[in-house]
Amino acid sequence: MTLRLGVLAIQGDAAENVSSLRDSAAELGEDASVGAVKSPGEVSGLDGLVIPGGESTAIGQLSLTNGSLARIKQRAESGMPVLGICAGMVLLANRASDPAAGGTGQPLLGILDIEIERNSFGRQRQSFEADVSMEAIGIPSFRGVFIRSPAVTSASSGAEPLALLDKKIVAVRKGNVVGTSFHPELTGDLAVHKHFVGLARESKR
Repeated sequence: MTLRLGVLAIQGDAAENVSSLRDSAAELGEDASVGAVKSPGEVSGLDGLVIPGGESTAIGQLSLTNGSLARIKQRAESGMPVLGICAGMVLLANRASDPAAGGTGQPLLGILDIEIERNSFGRQRQSFEADVSMEAIGIPSFRGVFIRSPAVTSASSGAEPLALLDKKIVAVRKGNVVGTSFHPELTGDLAVHKHFVGLARESKR
């Protein structure tokens, strides 16, 4: 049975995630259809969705305007796996702030009961790489690329921290939903995307 996997392509680095999902499915021997999606109808047909890095306010506003935001929330709450990367993790939260700008006022999905701080590690020029461990999902070491990355400042008991960096939560999950502060699509290591493909396969059974 073909897995239908999509990357939200309203704004941000969709192409790299499409490539990572295709490579992951191929290495796992999964029959998968992978592509960029923009509309609520396209989201409705998916078995799993990646919300990529980019500008969270732009992604949120444009997704709200075209109706995709509501459809993503509906599908995720019905069990569709979602991987939110950097800006995508911001959108998954139910509260967000920015240390430079104060409150954000941006649309949020509210799927994860977490509070998130945008640009928690600094702006573009403070970008860096660091090793993180996500033992709970079978990834003992992963080289994370942090670009204007957010961090989770508080999480409810239903949101499980997966990785810490400098005592900040940089990866979190709740059931079928996973968020990472870092960009797994930029490393060549497919471990995170393979985990996500596995989630999609399990949810389809």
